[in-house]
Amino acid sequence: MDLRSGLEQKEPLNRRMKRSLWLLVAAIAAMGLLQQLQASKHNRDDAAKTAETTPRNASAPGPAALTGVPKSYPFTFAAYGDIRFTDPSNHSATDPGRRHAIIAQIAKDKPDFVVINGDIVLDGSVANDWKVMDEETKPLRDAGVTIVPALGNHDVRGGAPALASYFERFPEVKPERWYSLTYGNCLFLILDSDTAHGPGSPQGDWIANQLDHVSPDADFVILAMHHPPYTKSSENFMGMGGHSARPEEQQLAQLLEEKQKTLRAKIIAIAGHVHNYERYEHGGVMYIVSGGGGATPYMIKRGPDDFYREPGPTYHYCTFKVDHGKLSFEMHKLEMPQGEAKWRVEDKFEEKPARGN
Repeated sequence: MDLRSGLEQKEPLNRRMKRSLWLLVAAIAAMGLLQQLQASKHNRDDAAKTAETTPRNASAPGPAALTGVPKSYPFTFAAYGDIRFTDPSNHSATDPGRRHAIIAQIAKDKPDFVVINGDIVLDGSVANDWKVMDEETKPLRDAGVTIVPALGNHDVRGGAPALASYFERFPEVKPERWYSLTYGNCLFLILDSDTAHGPGSPQGDWIANQLDHVSPDADFVILAMHHPPYTKSSENFMGMGGHSARPEEQQLAQLLEEKQKTLRAKIIAIAGHVHNYERYEHGGVMYIVSGGGGATPYMIKRGPDDFYREPGPTYHYCTFKVDHGKLSFEMHKLEMPQGEAKWRVEDKFEEKPARGN
């Protein structure tokens, strides 16, 4: 065997082995690079998917904006508050006979809906109070009268369980504790006065924004809340209990009266918390206190210039008859001599939009 020939034959083999080795190294390196690229791509894809599924504004959805169309004009809705549904054997915190009589009369009237401006039940944490509400409001459901609710301080007693009972019955008003309803030529702002509603708060900013964007088709803006911006009630009047106006609602009144200066629609605010009836007008805004739905009455120190000057308790409900460019209001007072319901209209007024188009 020729040694040189042998060497010549071995060199190509070594070269091939070296080339194979380098190819293997290159392949391994390429695989590592591919894995890195694939990982990078997966990361980019994941980031893109996250960007697609995460809203740019991660805040919760806004308050409900309900709408309804009247069957005809004029249409009517009722409003009142401080019913305090609870065990009918309880006669100290609420009057079951009078709350039954008011419900029965509203059902007989058949308004399009009834606004309840808070303290629907006596204690929101008591499941049975909500069950009593279900039972005693059956005449409204049978008459096709929808309840449009605003929360009161008694309704939210107990926190989450109370709100769960509330939203179970009124799921359409979720996700917030305040919401709007556009019905015909009226914009309703249903507030939660137990949640912050001053400037800079989510609810306060929402109120201001709603008032800044009222439709030109709206003739009336109606705010329903529990705590009143104006009242002559006080905690110690005649030793019978009561509630003074709080600073936050007084601040809200300033906002309403400022907006009313330029707003075409007329603003009407209806509240409760004070277990009686009052009506005042300030800065072009009409303020109604309607808390005579059944809760133990508070006495009011009436003045000679008050729209309503009757002394003593005033169990009642209110009706609003709305036409194009016109609203007529009546307060229906309940008297029960010998246990029989008797009704009289004890206050009334008419309103038009604050200014023409």
